[in-house]
Amino acid sequence: AGELYAATGLQYAPFNTLYQLVAARDTRQFAQAERLLLIPDLLTYWLTGEQGTELTNASTTQLIDPRTRTWAHGVAERLGIDLGLFAPLRLPGDPAGVLRPEVLEETGLSGPVPVTAVASHDTASAVAAVPADGERFAYICTGTWSLAGLELDAPVLTEESRAANFTNELGLDGTVRHLRNIMGLWLLQECLRAWGEPDLGALLREAAGAPALRSVVDAGDTAFLAPGRMPERIGEACRVSGQPVPDSPAATVRCILDSLALAHRTAVEDAQRLAGRAVDVVHVVGGGARNALLCQLTADACGLPVVAGPTEAAAFGNVLVQARAQGRVGDLPGMRRLLAATQPLTRYEPRGDTRRWEAARARLAGR
Repeated sequence: AGELYAATGLQYAPFNTLYQLVAARDTRQFAQAERLLLIPDLLTYWLTGEQGTELTNASTTQLIDPRTRTWAHGVAERLGIDLGLFAPLRLPGDPAGVLRPEVLEETGLSGPVPVTAVASHDTASAVAAVPADGERFAYICTGTWSLAGLELDAPVLTEESRAANFTNELGLDGTVRHLRNIMGLWLLQECLRAWGEPDLGALLREAAGAPALRSVVDAGDTAFLAPGRMPERIGEACRVSGQPVPDSPAATVRCILDSLALAHRTAVEDAQRLAGRAVDVVHVVGGGARNALLCQLTADACGLPVVAGPTEAAAFGNVLVQARAQGRVGDLPGMRRLLAATQPLTRYEPRGDTRRWEAARARLAGR
């Protein structure tokens, strides 16, 4: 595991393309395959007839060397994977062809219409749209998952980083997304589904008044990955760890949001330690930026100001890369300045003593 991490910089995840290809290696389908296109590249192929492999998404396959930003030939050779299955690598902003005649006809557009490769991994586009000023920031891309980390100019390939379950995915303009995957608002979404989709606004208002940090769970625990019975599973996790079991939907929501904020704190602290870089602010982008209670609790837990927004960061990053390719916007800092000047952002200042969050973390760890 350590050798593979040093070569590719990715944390272990069973859905990584590498493992899927190894599992399929001896199948008839694999033997007959002539080309493998990742989903964004397949969509581009349907639009243009041109084949390519966009780098930011390819970096999540565990077949890219994050130091050279090209294929990890040694890994592929040892595992019997023919990298000739993949189309040539291309970068965000590279031309990806023009719309095919049948697409022009179906859409009513008059050609030629150029298609531009974007940072096709959604988190890569979202981080490109973080409205940060300078380098001393952490980001949390929130939604079903929370992806928390730092933007760096080189990967962190240490054994300590691997043990901390951090991954190194490639971003725009030579950047690296050194981050940890956290369960995210999936926990809340599943509870709402189990409760018959009650009014979320009312629940959040009630949860804001519930006792803070009464019970917390490990938001990274794979026990919460599967759907179904989420309120009961959260309650059981609290019981097993010797904490009070939430006794109402509002108490369960408060447990979830406290737990996510605690996981955000841990990830931001670990990222700074592993990368040797301090941060002054945490940017929250994505759907969770609309959750004011989660943003405030994250500021409280991290002891840092949180700037929330934009919620549609992945879409903005996508559009801005295309605009830059046409000379409409400048470099990455310029893109971020444009977003900061034009998008509604909300700032949350930390409240209280962060030691209570450390005490909650120690309680969860059984210390």
